[in-house]
Amino acid sequence: MEYAKKSLSFLSPSSISRCVSASASATSQLLHSSPQQRPFRVCNWDRSLKKGVMAEGLQNLLDKVQESLHITSSTSLLLEEDGTVIETEEFFQTVPDNTLFMALEKGQKWTPPENSGFHLGFTDRLRRRKDVARITFDLYKENPQDFIGCLSVKMTFYGSYSLSYDVQCVGAKKIMREALRLTMFTMQATGHVLLGTSYYVQQLLDEEEKQAAVKPLCALE
Repeated sequence: MEYAKKSLSFLSPSSISRCVSASASATSQLLHSSPQQRPFRVCNWDRSLKKGVMAEGLQNLLDKVQESLHITSSTSLLLEEDGTVIETEEFFQTVPDNTLFMALEKGQKWTPPENSGFHLGFTDRLRRRKDVARITFDLYKENPQDFIGCLSVKMTFYGSYSLSYDVQCVGAKKIMREALRLTMFTMQATGHVLLGTSYYVQQLLDEEEKQAAVKPLCALE
């Protein structure tokens, strides 16, 4: 009997109202929460033009790539390093940030980097060589209005262990402006100090000249 009373208490209007309110709140948060944008880089078919873009999904990235590279026809997106085509949203979400993509229009094909032929020509030498450390620097811009841009540093040790670090310099223009403002303030303060020092030195010189003029008068008396 007591179990039945407890069960009926859970079905009271107040309990049902709280459950409905909690479900509506959770649903509203899911609907209104927008995916977070991630930084990527993209180049054209011959790697002569590179751009930095921020995108939250595959279709959003395709739209921004067409806009940044001024592409009007249909575009295929693939990984620049090996030519893997990005076709599904699920695969795109597994790609790490700052990945370099290549945008291809109809009739264009992916080609390996120019230095790949050099490495193939010295295969035996590469087999005998053992790299201790390799450091790669990549400077790019996510926004054309950025003053400096972003710096990506990738370090590989013994060909097995890799470490990458991204330096975001989007606010470099603001930092430069503050540095110039500080320099101007320092110059103004230095100018005031020099003026005050010159005035004090001039007062000392005037006092010495007055004392030198008074001494001959005292001697005549």
